[in-house]
Amino acid sequence: MKTFIKNTGKKLVGWSVENPKKFFTYSMVFLSLSFLISILQGIFFPSDMTFKINPPILYSKSSVAQNNQAKNSKEMEKIVGELQLLKAKRDRGELLKVDSLRIEYLFNQYQNFKNGH
Repeated sequence: MKTFIKNTGKKLVGWSVENPKKFFTYSMVFLSLSFLISILQGIFFPSDMTFKINPPILYSKSSVAQNNQAKNSKEMEKIVGELQLLKAKRDRGELLKVDSLRIEYLFNQYQNFKNGH
């Protein structure tokens, strides 16, 4: 099988060296046809993933986006409240290592909600 592929490849390369004009013509015809076929495929059978870009939540007027914003603001309020409790705990000097991990987690969550992720 390997020898067949090698022999065929050598024959094709040899033919392309002997007939560069025909090789160029065939190559251009093949490239043009494949381009036209891909254009027709894009027009008549569009991909579902082509236009999946969602607008940012701030610019959307749908009720779903507004509900998400309301949920995000409620979650952000909860996070701020818990962070304030942890700050008071820090001021009293009762902060533990577990609390510092919780603070880091809450801060990351707050940043995610703030940035709209």
